[in-house]
Amino acid sequence: MGRFDDKRVIVTGGAAGFGEATARGFAAEGAKVMVADINLEGAEAVASELPAGVAFQLDILSEERNQAMAEAAVEVWGGVDVLVCNAGLPHRGNKMLAMDAEEFDFMWQANVRSIFFAAKYCVPHMPAGSSIVSVASIGGKRPRPLLTPYNASKGAAITLTKGLATELAPDIRVNCVNPVSSPTGFDLTATGMAVLPDHVNERVIAGIPMGRRAVPKDVADAIMFLASDEAAFLTGVDLDVDGGRAIG
Repeated sequence: MGRFDDKRVIVTGGAAGFGEATARGFAAEGAKVMVADINLEGAEAVASELPAGVAFQLDILSEERNQAMAEAAVEVWGGVDVLVCNAGLPHRGNKMLAMDAEEFDFMWQANVRSIFFAAKYCVPHMPAGSSIVSVASIGGKRPRPLLTPYNASKGAAITLTKGLATELAPDIRVNCVNPVSSPTGFDLTATGMAVLPDHVNERVIAGIPMGRRAVPKDVADAIMFLASDEAAFLTGVDLDVDGGRAIG
C-alpha cells in the first residue's frame, strides 16, 4: 500500500526536473498523476511510464489552459486530491534596473499568477482533506544580487501560500517548498549553460552547509511529505529544502 493510493494528483511542469521527480514519486506511492507541461511530448513520455499517468499540455500563463486542466482532471477522475504548482520561470541573472517591464511582468505571471490560476480552477473540485503544494525558492526568503525580480516573485509565492492556507482551512491544506539551486533545466534556461562552470558551481556549493546543491528527489520528497497524511496538521508552511543555505 502506498501513501497516495488512488489519490488524484496534478503536477505542473511535470515533464522534467523537480516536476518529473515529483510525478514519478507520487506514482510510485500509488497515485494517479496528471503530468501537465507546455512540452506535451515530454509530458506524454513521463506519463506513459507511470501506472496511471495522464499527460496534459499546459501553458501556465493561460487562464483558459489552467481551467481546461482542471476540467480534464474532473472528466478523467472526477476531481483532484493534490495540486502541485511546480512550473515557473527561473531567474535571468539581470540587474533589476536593467530589465524591461515586459520581462519583469513575465516573471510574475509565470511564478505567481500561474499558482492563482491553477488554484482558482482546481479548488472547486478538491474535496476536504486535499492539499496544494507550490514550489517557491529559498531566494524568496534570502535574496541575492542579480536575482531580485525572481526572488521577489518567489517571495510573493510564499505569501500567496500562507494567505491561501488561511482561506481554505480547514478543508484544504496549502504549503510550499523553498529549494536551493539545483542542476536541472533551470541552469540552462537561466544561464544558457547546461552545466555550470566548476568555479561557479563551487561558489554556489560553498554557501550550502550540506556541501551540495539540491537534486530533484530532495524536492519531490519534501513535496510528497507536505501532501501526505503525515503532515495533516501543517498548513501555511514554507519548507526550506536548501541544505542549510538560509542559515545565518
